[in-house]
Amino acid sequence: MANKTILLIDDHSLFRSGLRALISHSLTSVEIVESDSLEDALRVQNPVLALILLDVKLQGLNGLEGAILLKRKWPETPIIVISADNSLETLQLAQEKGARYFIPKTSSADDILRIITKALNEPETQLTKVPKEFGLKSTSHKQLLTPRQYEVLDLVCKGLSNKMIARQLDLSENTVRCHVQVLLAALNASNRAEAAFTARRMGLIA
Repeated sequence: MANKTILLIDDHSLFRSGLRALISHSLTSVEIVESDSLEDALRVQNPVLALILLDVKLQGLNGLEGAILLKRKWPETPIIVISADNSLETLQLAQEKGARYFIPKTSSADDILRIITKALNEPETQLTKVPKEFGLKSTSHKQLLTPRQYEVLDLVCKGLSNKMIARQLDLSENTVRCHVQVLLAALNASNRAEAAFTARRMGLIA
């Protein structure tokens, strides 16, 4: 049986090592690919992933801000968000960004393995809700972008370059570039001008 590949995205090397050891020692036929940033994860060449384990608070583009890029590259791959921040706002945003499950980092090893195993064994076509025990509630309001992405969008609409946006928001150019890619994907736009037009038409930007 071919190994199932899990992409683990977390910028804390100690947590990554611990989670990798837990999965490797407990599950068979599983291969783990590690990334310490979302930008690095998007460079992974594996065409097929069985699962993505995604931290929220990453350096540069954070997990929820970049989830749409992961879904675009691996549309059939379920995402499990693993985070120390289990506030209701973060839980709801994780669901809105397409996460199949949410696991608090305070969860026991047994709980983490149970959810990972369940996600790996689910049929790809099965629509799955996040477990109630993790407190994720659905919301009727779908937030299209994160607050940071709205800031980037506003500056894109003002015609600023990535370099100028990076300087104004104190971000790296690479992070701004990823934010712009997210904006284009979210607005279904092929370029910055079309994104600005669509954003104004939708009332996202005055």
